[in-house]
Amino acid sequence: MYAGKLVFAQVMEFAPWHTFRRLVGKYRGDFNVRTFSCLDQFLSMAFAQITFRESLRDIEACFEAHAAKAYHLGLRGNFTRSNLADANERCDWRLYCEFAQALIRIARKLYATEPLGLELDHTVYALDSTTIDLCLTLFPWAPFRSTKAAIKLHTLLDLRGQIPSFIHISDGKWHDVNVLDILIPEAGAFYVMDRGYLDFKRLYALHQSGGYFVTRAKRNSNIRRIASRPVERSTGLVCDQTVMLNTFYAAKDYPGQLRRVRYRDPTTHKSLVFLTNHFGIPALSVCALYKSRWSVELFFKRIKQHLRIKRFFGTSENAVKSQVWIAVSTYVLVAIARKRLNVDLSLHTMLQVLRVTPFEKIPLFQLFSDTDEDPNMPHDDNQLNLL
Repeated sequence: MYAGKLVFAQVMEFAPWHTFRRLVGKYRGDFNVRTFSCLDQFLSMAFAQITFRESLRDIEACFEAHAAKAYHLGLRGNFTRSNLADANERCDWRLYCEFAQALIRIARKLYATEPLGLELDHTVYALDSTTIDLCLTLFPWAPFRSTKAAIKLHTLLDLRGQIPSFIHISDGKWHDVNVLDILIPEAGAFYVMDRGYLDFKRLYALHQSGGYFVTRAKRNSNIRRIASRPVERSTGLVCDQTVMLNTFYAAKDYPGQLRRVRYRDPTTHKSLVFLTNHFGIPALSVCALYKSRWSVELFFKRIKQHLRIKRFFGTSENAVKSQVWIAVSTYVLVAIARKRLNVDLSLHTMLQVLRVTPFEKIPLFQLFSDTDEDPNMPHDDNQLNLL
């Protein structure tokens, strides 16, 4: 009989706790705290994320039912829902933001050799945002509509391993394109985004930084053709052109040349026009790059299904941002465990298994080795049929 640690405690062992303690000291998270530390808050919230608890009362009831095992989960403080609520209000959300970034750096190194599914050596990022609706009465600090509040999660997803490399939380009114102003471009990397980010002045700044972008053109774009390259129409390609912007202000914002690729889906007969500043890759690769953008939509779907980010345990800005960043940390921790244990399961399946086994005493590798994915169950990859 295995007499080791609980499953939840084994997952938490993959976290760099020395970094967490340093950040607690940096933000004075445990200053004048006696009964419930930042570590207790993080573990409680991570447990709520993995097991998909509904409320503070739900978390408290779950811990009371397993009171003898709370110590073995790593909790040292006196857990009550009021202590957790106070910690969510008190502890600076930037602590968990920086801790999540530290976990992301670890995960990206582990997934750096993951296959991309494209014949490219470049790093490929998918940029998009998702909106989480809130009640305006309870969350007045997050305006969105006249009768509704919301927050946006602006996410830059590294397509190698589906790891978010950048996340920014804003109110619902903040336009998606503004995230390009705070994004630090990586030279030689591809940034795939939809038409909501089509701002030629910002895209030119990305171009000058050495980054490449792939996006869709708007229907009313005024573009002048400079040259054309031959294409194989049997593949669905219609044209591959070198173009320049024709209107005065657009040409002033982006004075360089662009590449326009038109593709017609043989099945749906839908015509799509892509714009990019990279002229070296094949035209079909441009289409495949934009198709890979759907991965960020699947990422949003996974975290909304398996983590608690649509309903919140507090109403203040600090409580909401703390919960979101702890949810991101939990997701990345599971991704780190998957790679270090060399588990063949998807993150979707691992999160489902962890949801029902946090108090089990079984080695993690054995737990996931005994779990088989149902080949008949529909998989998220089927949704990649975008074009």
